[in-house]
Amino acid sequence: MSAPTTTTPTTTPPTPPRATAPGRPARPSTPRLALMVAEREVVTQVRTKSFIISTAILFAAVLVSIVAGALLAGSDDPTKVAVVGTAADVVADMDGLEPVDAADRAAAEQLVRDGDVSAAVVPDEENVLGFRLLALDSAPEEVVAALSVSPEVELLDEPDTDEGLRYLVSFGFGLVFLMSAAGYGATIAQSTVQEKQSRVVEILLSAVPSRALLAGKILGNSALAFGQTAGLAAMAVIGLVVTGQEDVLDMLGAPLVWFVGFFLIGFVLLAAMYAASASLVSRVEDVGSVVMPSTMLTMVPYFGVIFFNDNEVVLNVLSYVPFSAPVAMPMRLFLGDAMWWEPLVALALLVVTTLGVIAVGAKIYERSLLRTGARVKLGEVLRQA
Repeated sequence: MSAPTTTTPTTTPPTPPRATAPGRPARPSTPRLALMVAEREVVTQVRTKSFIISTAILFAAVLVSIVAGALLAGSDDPTKVAVVGTAADVVADMDGLEPVDAADRAAAEQLVRDGDVSAAVVPDEENVLGFRLLALDSAPEEVVAALSVSPEVELLDEPDTDEGLRYLVSFGFGLVFLMSAAGYGATIAQSTVQEKQSRVVEILLSAVPSRALLAGKILGNSALAFGQTAGLAAMAVIGLVVTGQEDVLDMLGAPLVWFVGFFLIGFVLLAAMYAASASLVSRVEDVGSVVMPSTMLTMVPYFGVIFFNDNEVVLNVLSYVPFSAPVAMPMRLFLGDAMWWEPLVALALLVVTTLGVIAVGAKIYERSLLRTGARVKLGEVLRQA
């Protein structure tokens, strides 16, 4: 009888758990991606020499305009004239002349030779006027004009602001808008085409949607332009206070605030146009021709406001045109020609226009960004489904 066979149970070793691949990080949202692109634009720009040089030029232009305004204001100081005896009565009531008493003719002549006075008025019984004007080497025109008999002029429509100050303010607003909008607009265009030409845009679009890329470019450059403009406004305020032009500051305060607000929205409008236009070409050499319409619209406020700063009708029209409103409306506010509701209406028109241009520009940018080779026709892109 055979012994019973015993079966030893075998245990199967537990299967080790399968290593799971680490989870991929969630893709950032579109607003987050746009902010990342904007940050890249800002960091890239502030490190370039062109940004530093253009900023220095703008700040220098503001300083020059403030100093020029101070010099023009100081040019109204009265002209000093030496007077002898009864001749003092001739100069006493003359606007623009400050009498300086002299003991006699010899003393008056010495004051003229020393340069302490511009001229001297001395009694002269043989002269039909009863006095004689003494000068060093040429007739002082301002003194001669003050002593001459001329009819009194009454202005029926006297201007509220000085003509020179009007021109300086219009020149300042126009120059800041032109240099900032054209400069940063060209930067956006160059960046867009360089990314297409080098095929970098294909890599960018694999991680960033085209609309986020466009929004980031506009946001980044708008932040730089806004910061630069706000800095210029702050420098202008400080400069006016330091040079003692508080009266000009009182007139310029509110228009400066409006200018910064109008500028920000107007810049976004033009930036969208520059980016959309540049996306139609694939070579840097073609950028100039394709962005020419945007450049012309950038130059309209500069030349329009400067040339027509004293034309009320033209300035009124320009203050409602979206492309020129950022300069024309603050200028009208400075001159006191605008009602309280007019800048609000102009700003609303500018906002609506900007939103419309951004919507159309985003479609153009999205549909033509990956198309290389010959220049893409605008009509073809707009008709694309």
